[in-house]
Amino acid sequence: MSYRRGEYAYGDNNGVVQPLQQGDQESERRSQQPVKLQPSWEENNLPEDELNFKNLNMDDASLQIHTPPDKYNLVYLTFLIHGIGVLMPWNMFITADKYFTDHKLSKEYTGEESPYVTNFMQYLTFAAQVPNVFFNWLNIFIHIGGNLTTRIVWSISIAVVVFIVTVILAMIDTSTWPVPFFWITMICVVILNMANGIYQNTIFGMAAKLPGKYTGAVVLGSNISGTFTAVVSLLTSTMTSNKKMAAIYYFITALFVLLVCFDTYFALPLNRFYRHHELREKTNAEQRKQQEQGRSQRIPYLYILRKSLPQLYNVFFVFFVTLSIFPAIHANIKPSDEDFFVSDEYYSGVTCFLTFNLFAMLGSYLTSLFCWPGPKYLWIFVTLRVLYIPFFFFCNYQVKGAVRHIPVYIMNDWVYWVVAVTMGLTSGYFSSLAMMYTPRTVEERHASTAGMFAAASLITETPLTGSNKADKPGKLDCGSRCSQNSTECVVLRKMVQNLKSKAIFKKHCVKGYGVLSAERPACRATVKTDCEAS
Repeated sequence: MSYRRGEYAYGDNNGVVQPLQQGDQESERRSQQPVKLQPSWEENNLPEDELNFKNLNMDDASLQIHTPPDKYNLVYLTFLIHGIGVLMPWNMFITADKYFTDHKLSKEYTGEESPYVTNFMQYLTFAAQVPNVFFNWLNIFIHIGGNLTTRIVWSISIAVVVFIVTVILAMIDTSTWPVPFFWITMICVVILNMANGIYQNTIFGMAAKLPGKYTGAVVLGSNISGTFTAVVSLLTSTMTSNKKMAAIYYFITALFVLLVCFDTYFALPLNRFYRHHELREKTNAEQRKQQEQGRSQRIPYLYILRKSLPQLYNVFFVFFVTLSIFPAIHANIKPSDEDFFVSDEYYSGVTCFLTFNLFAMLGSYLTSLFCWPGPKYLWIFVTLRVLYIPFFFFCNYQVKGAVRHIPVYIMNDWVYWVVAVTMGLTSGYFSSLAMMYTPRTVEERHASTAGMFAAASLITETPLTGSNKADKPGKLDCGSRCSQNSTECVVLRKMVQNLKSKAIFKKHCVKGYGVLSAERPACRATVKTDCEAS
């Protein structure tokens, strides 16, 4: 006896085959069909605490539910690289200053005196910082170039083109047209820093959408940039003494770093951790758009500024104090102790540039391990840093071309160096902390704008503190500290060339006042006797 499928079922308790009822047949037929989701599963107007999987594939839906780890810290390293790239163009231009003043615009190269050599760094600083600050602020209120991705791509591309032009200018002969060369260089610097202002502001805005340590990564990268530049400068000086070749190495290095930034940015969407935060922001934005239909969706800039103002003050004031000291005052502090472990030749390089860059970098890194103090009390410690300014001024600070009338109160090189370490450490630590706290002061949807405000506050103090470029470390220039027409000035200039008398000069003329004082008989007698003997 045979039975058709769907008409009978086997296996009652007595082993007797029982015919299926009409309802049972319908249930079995439904169970064999694929499951279909009803339209209600794809509603657009779900509450904020419910998930909406419309237009999402399974991988994106999984990303929306679970937060994947930042595997191998790839996203962190990417933002660190962009932090290096943000300051690399400016660092390379100021490192190559001798290429412009002693080569391209020099009398030996052009055959004529250039009116731009004396104040070249002032021109360069003005051409760089003014458009940088302006476009940092403008980028907050006007979306120049479109969304964040478009802005970063175009700004890096423009910077790359500018450095290609700069390398070409370095390679060709410009000796017959120094004035056009100067103005082309200034135009390149202006365009470069217009793009860099947008780039810097946007990258901080992107980092603000992620957990706080990623903003810290950008600040850490900026501090690494200074150390990286110092290393490149040292390696270049050992490889060649040719200023033209050294500048080409600088510009090509900056070009390489920018290309790495370009490539790593496009790798970000491939990372699951980054995609999770991008997807979450996109979903939240769509939900807000549906809830706020008919209402204004403009960004409340004044509200964001008011909420984040305490942290913006912290960002601004940390860098204001730091750049008031470093490098102009810091690098012009001379040794007081002849037995200090660093020789005069490397004193500024070690106690100023290396110390600051190294410990600022370390301070930025510490914020990834712990965050103290909290946002409420950070302003107290930031404000106390203003005490560094009089401290460094009362060290053996010597102003080139001027006579110091205020006594030197800090005569111990070890005390000066230890305080210099803390200055660099707190600069990196507190600046990173303030930049990390700023996006947290507002709702998540405004975090990116708050991060842009922080980036603009960071760069705003630069024009207020001036170019702040220190004199290059070198031999004692005693002749500039007295009247150019005096006999004593001529004697001192001869003395500069007499290295044997350097220690005697320091003993009688430097210690106590930091500069030559005409009121010190021992100083005048030593100078006269020693120079006559030589």
